[in-house]
Amino acid sequence: MTVGFVGLGNMGGVLAANLVATGHEVVAHDTLGPQRAPEGAVYAPDVAEVARSTDVLVLSLPDGTACEQVARELLAAEGRRVRHVVDTSTVGVSAARAVAELLAGEKVGYVDAPVSGGVAGARARTLTVMYAGSDDDCSQVEEVLAGLSDRRHRVGARPGMAQALKLANNFLSATTLAATSEAVAFGLAAGLDMATMLDVLNGSSGRSAATEDKFPRHVLTGRYAAGFTNSLMSKDVQLYLREAGTGPGSIGDAVGALWERFARVERGADFTRIYPYVEGS
Repeated sequence: MTVGFVGLGNMGGVLAANLVATGHEVVAHDTLGPQRAPEGAVYAPDVAEVARSTDVLVLSLPDGTACEQVARELLAAEGRRVRHVVDTSTVGVSAARAVAELLAGEKVGYVDAPVSGGVAGARARTLTVMYAGSDDDCSQVEEVLAGLSDRRHRVGARPGMAQALKLANNFLSATTLAATSEAVAFGLAAGLDMATMLDVLNGSSGRSAATEDKFPRHVLTGRYAAGFTNSLMSKDVQLYLREAGTGPGSIGDAVGALWERFARVERGADFTRIYPYVEGS
């Protein structure tokens, strides 16, 4: 199957490379140019060329506005061949439904398929692809989903349902990482050793992805290179808050405000740097 790919950032570039590695012919485009295309992929100068050359188009874009723009360019392409879109972006429930409706008007199927697990997970093929769409649309893109990762979960029959689960996941991730940062800073101030704290927490009820993965790999080592920015995390948390309709005084409100401040002060920093930010606050 010939697969189109638009959006070759940190995550998109690896996912496109995974498709190449699993035997798909990949035609890729990114606004920043051909240097972002993975080895083995053919670079296309614009979305229209991708639309004319491929059967399924995969998106990995920063937000719903970008996804809608690419969808409109796809539909406007003369000689369009693409019949299905797989959207791995995190755009929120409303945006996913809007793009699905736009494409459906021209008989292009849409599968909502956000991912979780980071760039390292994408490289290791342990990334979780949560996807939602009609039976027919999901069946038509099954080979493409399999090319992205070895971990895939269909979570619903309507676009937007996978977005809801992804936003819930990222809200929990953001909350846990922020809370762990505060707890570890408290422990260090009391004279504890970080490595000792993590060992004990990981054998206790405070265990989480933050204590098992983010802190040992990125905070304790000082690497801070998980490959996901604080700006994107803040965006995802705000999407969750809007979709969930949480009010002032909620846990979500406090978490959202913290990530907004962090993203404003250190814009574009790796999201694991929430620890030194919290520690210094």
